[in-house]
Amino acid sequence: SLQRAQEKPLCSSLTKSGPNFKMLASAAAPSNLKSMPAGTTAAYALFLGSGWAVYHFVANQEFSAILTLAVMLQCLGFALLGLQVLMSRSSRGISGRALALDALALCFRLSSTLWLNGYLPVDASGDFVFQAVDILSVVLVSMLLRKIFVDCQGDDSDADSFPIFPAIVASILLGGLLHADMNNRPIFDTLWMSGLFISVVAVMPQLWLISKTGGKVEALTAHYIAAMAASRALSGIFMWYARFDITCVPLFGSFNHAIWAILGAHALHVLLLGDFGYVYFKAVMQKGLAAPIDLISDCNV
Repeated sequence: SLQRAQEKPLCSSLTKSGPNFKMLASAAAPSNLKSMPAGTTAAYALFLGSGWAVYHFVANQEFSAILTLAVMLQCLGFALLGLQVLMSRSSRGISGRALALDALALCFRLSSTLWLNGYLPVDASGDFVFQAVDILSVVLVSMLLRKIFVDCQGDDSDADSFPIFPAIVASILLGGLLHADMNNRPIFDTLWMSGLFISVVAVMPQLWLISKTGGKVEALTAHYIAAMAASRALSGIFMWYARFDITCVPLFGSFNHAIWAILGAHALHVLLLGDFGYVYFKAVMQKGLAAPIDLISDCNV
């Protein structure tokens, strides 16, 4: 196994005294599962069951497990996109550029978490589950990218035109400027922060594609976007509770710029998806979980 070289574990002061998540699985269960295809129902059931098992039996109900649940939600989102491609035999409506950004963000995060402890949950789920889920996400995203760009199972190439290269460059530059020092290794601290910024920007190509194709969203694409938003919300909650444990070399005086950059990135991601989230929950309540979403008509515009 790889030897870890981290000096300061993240959020070491957080233990079971944090918020109680015993009812997480039951509270998060979708209400209209019977209206969804069997594969989708199985994906949700697998997530809920594995999330419950990780929280209870691996993390021993410690609060830091919320960070592992966040990456599991992200993986669920990619799995739902994979189910959509399998069932429809088309990747229409899925942004390949968004997935390319997600893949890059995951690789940047794994460059740190595979062998350093700085940005891992302090419970036992940070020993292997967190990294295994991210690796599975990379595999799923790679398969989706092959379907889109190699097998050409979609015809959205003209509409999927969001400029991602400037976003990548800006994210790396900001990561180098604003990174924390939880790994005590500037390069890998930079990669982790850059991955966070890239993952926030990754939602933009998907929203861009939706706007260019008339505002219509397939049900599983909508669930994927919602899962990403929920994942970011859980991660943001953890970072807020861990804000006093995250350190950096201040740029100005004693101001801890790193934690506010991290929290700001999480807030921006949720803000970008705010309007979509409203329409998504409205459509789910009115039409159920299996219905596609029309952002124009469902907004009553």
